[in-house]
Amino acid sequence: MTTIDEKRVYGESEGALSAYVGSSMGVVRVKVSGSAVGEFSLCHRSETRDVAAGPGSVAIATEEDVLVADPTDPDSFAEMDFGPAVGVSYHDEALLAAGPDGRIGRRLEGDWETLAETLEADVRAMDGDLLGTENGVYRVHDGELDHAGLTDVRDVSAAGVPLAATEAGLYKLGNGWMEVRSESFDTVAADPVSPPGELERAHAVSEGVVYEHSSDRSETAEWIRDGELGSGEQTDEDRRASGANSSDSVVGFGYGETVYAITSEGTFLAADTDGWRPHVLGVAGVTGLAIPEPPA
Repeated sequence: MTTIDEKRVYGESEGALSAYVGSSMGVVRVKVSGSAVGEFSLCHRSETRDVAAGPGSVAIATEEDVLVADPTDPDSFAEMDFGPAVGVSYHDEALLAAGPDGRIGRRLEGDWETLAETLEADVRAMDGDLLGTENGVYRVHDGELDHAGLTDVRDVSAAGVPLAATEAGLYKLGNGWMEVRSESFDTVAADPVSPPGELERAHAVSEGVVYEHSSDRSETAEWIRDGELGSGEQTDEDRRASGANSSDSVVGFGYGETVYAITSEGTFLAADTDGWRPHVLGVAGVTGLAIPEPPA
């Protein structure tokens, strides 16, 4: 049987992006070009709790430390001397990290600055300057961490218009937090090229059902049902076709020429005109997906 270390290839193409998937086995680098998936391989062996892409770098949170690599050299992961971490994100030029003890730090120009000694809530998700916790959203502002509202937040997205997936619904930040949909949501993401105050593309997941936002839709129909991946209302036949099972669910999205998604059990999906094309990576315990911007 082919293993992940054998770098399986589905058709390499020039100008491919590299997607980084965090999992209980380590970090998987997946080369993609449009909806075509090329080679993928395990580039770092360490249980990865979170993964984020920033300007010219990829960061991961592990039980030992925060590690950072150059996307062009996936074997270059180096320790950042933060200590054990459960979450990472990039905000402007700074790297943010959350520790299991509630410590929140920011690294800029080689030094860590403590934003919070002990945040009295478990950090469930980080993106940009946003942290999602059981006690709501926290936001980095003027070198401090401010509580920004909501409760039972499961995921956050900072690009364009801040979004929050919560037990009570999907919210966007405008004049306060405004409900977009009332279902319970687990995952949310937006295209990082979205300009401030706008959303180019965004996706959210509620009980296995994917909802999509596109900037060319009206305000009244801005989030529409885009299909079912993983769990939710899929039939057994649907799950077999996507390489998913009844406990599989989408835990992250990435954006390039098309949209990509990753499930908790390691099915990498690329969107095309016929739906989502699945590729099984052979890892489990997936925690996230990050796609660095290509070099200018």
